[in-house]
Amino acid sequence: MNPAKSQLLVFTRLPCEGRNKTRLIPALGAAGAARFHDRLARHTLQRADAFCRTAEGVEMVIRLDGGTPGEGHAWLGNYEFREQGGGDLGERLERAVRDAFAEGARKVLVIGTDCPDLTATHLVGAMELLNQHPLVFGPAHDGGYYLVGLTQECPQIFHNIAWGGAAVLSESLAAAEQAGLGVGLLETLSDVDVPADLPAAEIALSRS
Repeated sequence: MNPAKSQLLVFTRLPCEGRNKTRLIPALGAAGAARFHDRLARHTLQRADAFCRTAEGVEMVIRLDGGTPGEGHAWLGNYEFREQGGGDLGERLERAVRDAFAEGARKVLVIGTDCPDLTATHLVGAMELLNQHPLVFGPAHDGGYYLVGLTQECPQIFHNIAWGGAAVLSESLAAAEQAGLGVGLLETLSDVDVPADLPAAEIALSRS
């Protein structure tokens, strides 16, 4: 990898009935929740592709959970896949970010596939904010975040976080403050966790 490049890391999971979007299963069923996860992932990758086509020197890597790179290729095609590895979400995020910087990335963006409102414009904005701050978050309405961007390793923001709770962002911001890192914030967007989120998600998914 060229040291001048940046990396966009996309965290997602191989579709599997009963393992994807489990809080949506009461509304969609296990198979329906897995199919919805697939739609979200493909939608996010369309936006990520659009960003990478116009941004200079950005390499996209899909960090896959629940499957091998070969299974990832069979699912989504000719992208670069790497397994997330073990541990909780914080450990997996820390590992992926560490790998990216070890390969010479100057900036690293990490996104999931649960925020259909995320656009290439948000990714451009995150890269621009990283010119002013070492750390950037895209806040989610549920108290988490849909994006984190870094210009240096900051393992503290991935430690001792109550992942999946309503305080993920506030705990991460507190960790950043304790580490002495300035933070830039993108606009707050909605992600998809529970059945009540589905109507807005369908509207977002219908946009090109």
